[in-house]
Amino acid sequence: MPKYRISVVGTGYVGLCTAVGFASRGYTVIASTYDDEKVSLINKGIPPFYEPSLEEMLKKSVKQNFLKCVLGRREAVLNTEITFIAVGTPSQPDGSIDLQFIKTSAREIGEAISEKNAYHLVVVKSTVVPGTTEKTVKKIIEEHSKLRCGVDFGLCMSPEFLREGAAVQDTLYPDRTVIGEYDKKSGDILEDLYHQFYGNELSPIIRTNLPTAELIKYANNACLANRISFINQIANICQRISGTDVTKVAEAIGLDKRISPLFLNAGLGYGGSCFPKDVKALISLSKGLGYNPVLLNAVENVNQSQPYEAVKLAKELLGTLKGKRVGVLGLAFKPDTDDMREAVSIKIINALLEDEAEIVSYDPAAIDNTKKIFGDRIKYASSAIECIGGADCCIIVTEWDEFKRLKPADFIKHMRTPTMVDGRRIYDPKEYGHKLKFAAIGLG
Repeated sequence: MPKYRISVVGTGYVGLCTAVGFASRGYTVIASTYDDEKVSLINKGIPPFYEPSLEEMLKKSVKQNFLKCVLGRREAVLNTEITFIAVGTPSQPDGSIDLQFIKTSAREIGEAISEKNAYHLVVVKSTVVPGTTEKTVKKIIEEHSKLRCGVDFGLCMSPEFLREGAAVQDTLYPDRTVIGEYDKKSGDILEDLYHQFYGNELSPIIRTNLPTAELIKYANNACLANRISFINQIANICQRISGTDVTKVAEAIGLDKRISPLFLNAGLGYGGSCFPKDVKALISLSKGLGYNPVLLNAVENVNQSQPYEAVKLAKELLGTLKGKRVGVLGLAFKPDTDDMREAVSIKIINALLEDEAEIVSYDPAAIDNTKKIFGDRIKYASSAIECIGGADCCIIVTEWDEFKRLKPADFIKHMRTPTMVDGRRIYDPKEYGHKLKFAAIGLG
């Protein structure tokens, strides 16, 4: 059976990784954006953001003519059979999601398929609250195409579960595949595509209705965020009990088969484009339904305050931060990405600035994006060693492998006063605690 031709609306992490994933396995893919610079970069095989393995796969897909990027939606939709919507749904001040990009995409897809004589399947991959696909996307497409959903075009919601830093891997080898369908024909076509694409590596498929598929994504991320905030709260308790260590607590409870060790690494809180936004959106949705999500509120509150634990520990070690040189190792919200969205480093740096500290920062990938936020208010180093040079304190904010290779001797040799706050628990307290002034999240 011939392979479906695919269009992807949106060229962020989800959109571009989806497009490259299909193209890497021989599908003809047209990516669509309204960013001239992105069109130029992608068609040269250059991804507009850092993600491991993405550039190599993009270059190959473009060179083999399996992937191209175009400006606007019409060409992309008219020349394909299936369109994935993967545009952003950013948070609004009240925590609800902004649907402007979803609405615009639905309108333009509707206008395009009105010119077609063939059935077209539209698949929403963007994270949207329950009811959006049917009440907003379907309604707008029908209005602007004058066609009937379930008869003239199909509609599905298939959420993504990509981890930044492993997005390509997760695209090609997902844990599970969720298909929310408006009708059986729509779901059958999308399942057929997934069978084609994954072959023998097809993950378990969950077929359900549209609002359930939409909620699965939020429930998934809220569950993970809950585990992170839980272990961070245990870590904060440990810090106040002499001799306790959250890493041992997590190791022990993680061996319980009912719990598992995943997402029980205490630290400075979660960030990025998904967890913060999705927890806030689920809280906003719940309140709109007349329900107070007490647990989700607590998850959010713990995460909001967690980054400041690092600043608190630094103050305890130094007495005052005024005039002190602080090396911040790690800026991106997690390793293997240059993404600064909701990065905990932003809160930490702002707090250090308020305390009149002198800040030198380093990150293997995110310095350019950090400069857009802080400009010349902080200094930027070209290596970890340069960052800690002459520093009075070093705070580990992102757990890059590069930092894990540093030894106590490196800090002793290069820092003015060898003082360490391990915000991500990447160092052995026994090894470092005997040689430096040392504090760590969750260490009593």
